[in-house]
Amino acid sequence: MQEVFDRYISYLQAERNASTYTIRNYANDLLGNYQRGSEKGFFQFLRLKNIDSLEKVDRNIIRDYVSWLMQQGVAKASIARKLSAIRSFFRYLEREGILLTNPIKKSASPKLDKLLPDFLTVEEMVRLLQAPNLSTPEGQRDRALLEMLYASGLRVSELVSLNLEQVNLNTNEIRVWGKGSKERVALIGKPAAEALNTYLRQGRLKQLGEKRNNAVFLNYKGGRLPARTVQKILEKYSVTIDKRVHPHTLRHTFATHLLDGGADLRVVQELLGHAQLSSTQIYTHVTQSQARKIYLSAHPMARKKKNDKKS
Repeated sequence: MQEVFDRYISYLQAERNASTYTIRNYANDLLGNYQRGSEKGFFQFLRLKNIDSLEKVDRNIIRDYVSWLMQQGVAKASIARKLSAIRSFFRYLEREGILLTNPIKKSASPKLDKLLPDFLTVEEMVRLLQAPNLSTPEGQRDRALLEMLYASGLRVSELVSLNLEQVNLNTNEIRVWGKGSKERVALIGKPAAEALNTYLRQGRLKQLGEKRNNAVFLNYKGGRLPARTVQKILEKYSVTIDKRVHPHTLRHTFATHLLDGGADLRVVQELLGHAQLSSTQIYTHVTQSQARKIYLSAHPMARKKKNDKKS
């Protein structure tokens, strides 16, 4: 199995041009993550069931694996992601002629609960942006980082992989390579551009010291800032709004505020780098305050003055 798996990973890298994060997630879902938590990888389950050959995997084994994950308390979204990784792996095996049949071809993923994306209000976003201490290099970096996530809607993987040549502060444009190595242009406003310019000219130079590094965002040692540290940075500042904030929360906030402000759905799709419009449509909800504002301005009875109610 290990040899076949290694060939599959090479296929993802060479032919599918999959990102490092996609490959890492697929590997974790198939092999299991040995760094934390109990064993829940598909290959780990096969060993648990003493299945030593991929030819022995059938629909019943897939069904048993899903049941086992549910008993372990794994979330539906995580189960669906693991099944997606297994589906991709067995498609490869069938394509290469290693297996004649695909046991997961007709297996359905668990129905996911439709949850609205979490986002911050404008007031919460302003407080979060003002939280970093701009007298330190790390504070300048954190302000620029927060401004960038909110102003551009970048994924955290896109943010930490940014290099200096991708940033154009004359036009306030960022060239981004997103999922599937698709290139797009992200835009940033004046506050984000100013915060980034301050960091590049001051804080970043102090972090860099005598080292050479083309990454935009650095850690205190002058190395590229990892995605996990970005999460820790957000956790640090989220206490100012008494709400847990993830990097994707700011991406949700970016999209929600654009649509609340009247932006076209197709434009938001382009800015987010979504391949399908359906991925962007989850943001078409409105906040309660926005809904109330629209209602009060649009409904004829809601527009009546208080004096008009008296007879």
